[in-house]
Amino acid sequence: GVRDKCSLTYHTALPAIFGVPKYAAALSEVAKVKGCDVKTKSSLVEVRGESQEAVFENLDNGELSVQKFDLLHVGPPCAPSPVYAESELSDAAGWVDVDKNTLQHTRFQNVFSIGDCNSCPTGKTAAKVAAESGILYKNMKLHMQGQPLSAKYDGYTSCPLTVGDSKLILAEFGYDGAILETFPFNQAKAMWLPYFLKKEVMPPLYWKGLIRGTWRGPGLFRKLAHLGFTK
Repeated sequence: GVRDKCSLTYHTALPAIFGVPKYAAALSEVAKVKGCDVKTKSSLVEVRGESQEAVFENLDNGELSVQKFDLLHVGPPCAPSPVYAESELSDAAGWVDVDKNTLQHTRFQNVFSIGDCNSCPTGKTAAKVAAESGILYKNMKLHMQGQPLSAKYDGYTSCPLTVGDSKLILAEFGYDGAILETFPFNQAKAMWLPYFLKKEVMPPLYWKGLIRGTWRGPGLFRKLAHLGFTK
């Protein structure tokens, strides 16, 4: 009973509400329907807790603006850990410098990397780790056998985006925003099935599969669902 008394604003430093155009369009429509004001290229630079004010920088012109808030939810930018950023393993940005397809280090052949710490240009998610783990396993075995690295990581990552009561947009994509959806329907449309998967299926996949190294992403299921006509 308080929604009509609230104003919602979403700020992002990105040029769009989401990095992949297909899902950006869907999320922009959701924001429009829900009356959420979306401000792009707007970077949070200061929080004034006592006065409940947030200061944002317009990344186009550098101008600062102040917005009052009752509730502020902040997702801080990703940054590499000094443990590897300050080592010989890192690239210029501080991430572990790997070949984005084989996950082998670009300078030290006996080093492989998966997860948030590596330099692969894709979303840093648990889904990324799962997909990379299968590639890592195959290529490490091949490397120890002295064979060429044939397994290739396609940049697969996933973002389950809850947009309403029991409704979810399941964004799945790879390098350069390539769409890598598991199911043979438009996953940019908010549906109950992806929400059910996030709520009931993904938690056991994480705890009993990913953590134990046995869940390596939905690649096989994607091929089966699309009758083999997909990556």
